[in-house]
Amino acid sequence: MSEIEYIQNVFRSGFELTDIEWTSWQEPGRAGVEHHVLWAPDAEKGEDSVGLLLRFPPTAHGDFHEHLGHELMLVLDGRLDHSDGTSYVKGDLVVEGPGTQHQMSSASGCTVLAIRTRPVEARVPQGPIREVAAV
Repeated sequence: MSEIEYIQNVFRSGFELTDIEWTSWQEPGRAGVEHHVLWAPDAEKGEDSVGLLLRFPPTAHGDFHEHLGHELMLVLDGRLDHSDGTSYVKGDLVVEGPGTQHQMSSASGCTVLAIRTRPVEARVPQGPIREVAAV
């Protein structure tokens, strides 16, 4: 039997998703990001994909990294800021392909559904990237 996780109405305010468990993402280069794992990679089954809900309080940011597979990000609430200077708002769907590099942040706070088909690897930016600043 398959395991089913049901989260009702994820398009409500992302900072009021109090019925799920959030965990602080402790990893070099990340600051303030919280996550809720929907599913995790399963090495025994050869599964690399991961599904996450990510919560960025104001000024939180991820690390700068490169995608080894595709990543789909759906902004559920707030504004997600990409290191290339683009910002995405509630309802925006972003798909990045293998080889793309970025740092995601949120000056004002946001909640995002993120699905990765393969892991990411930390990288050092080769040029200037958008700084994280409060609005």
